[in-house]
Amino acid sequence: MMLKDKCAIVTGGSRGIGKAIVYELAAKGCNVVFTYYNSSEAAEKIEAEAGKFGVKIFGFQADAASFSKAEITVNFTLEKLGGLDILVNNAGITKDNLLLRMSEEDFDKVISANLKSVFNYTKASVKHMLGRRYGKIINVSSVVALIGNPGQANYVASKAGVIGFTKSAAKELASRNINVNAVAPGYISTDMTEKLNEKQKEAIINMIPVKRIGTPEDVAKVVAFLASSDSDYLTGQVIPVDGGMAM
Repeated sequence: MMLKDKCAIVTGGSRGIGKAIVYELAAKGCNVVFTYYNSSEAAEKIEAEAGKFGVKIFGFQADAASFSKAEITVNFTLEKLGGLDILVNNAGITKDNLLLRMSEEDFDKVISANLKSVFNYTKASVKHMLGRRYGKIINVSSVVALIGNPGQANYVASKAGVIGFTKSAAKELASRNINVNAVAPGYISTDMTEKLNEKQKEAIINMIPVKRIGTPEDVAKVVAFLASSDSDYLTGQVIPVDGGMAM
């Protein structure tokens, strides 16, 4: 129970990596508010798991790209959980296309959902963390931010921005005992990878030294470490969770 009685916000927590993070934090004793965009049914199922872990879990509908919603989410968390120790900025979308075919609208939407959301929730949360002189902020970037990827100029730009934001925020907040780090997942088994055919999956696995696609739980375990006191002397770092793909 390394996170017993801690309180966290996880953005985009109703499915995939976000859902695994919610469960991993809860399993370690952490109370969690997670945001979701429109998956109310999935959110209710996650909330129902709170009793199994012996913690509080609340879903909160919010557009992560809205700063006002971020502030409302933080206030909701303080009201329901009584505090805020951990922020996991996980919310994100993809709108892939080749650069010459990518619309301005799709570029802007991805930047807003993936990068501005990190600013929104970090700024809204830090107000509370500064007063307590304690906080753990973990931002979910991507391995493609380190190596690039054709057809994902918008996504890669947003996730590379997350890394830059992480390092700048870490330098600003370190003296107040607030750690800011990032994880960079590689190919993870989610709804997106399930759409790939066997030949595509085989090609991906051949690029990964450990010879398997990762699981959401692989990422969640690293996030839990960064949320715990075990990572107190770690800030401004980006940890690839990619099976060695980017080394």
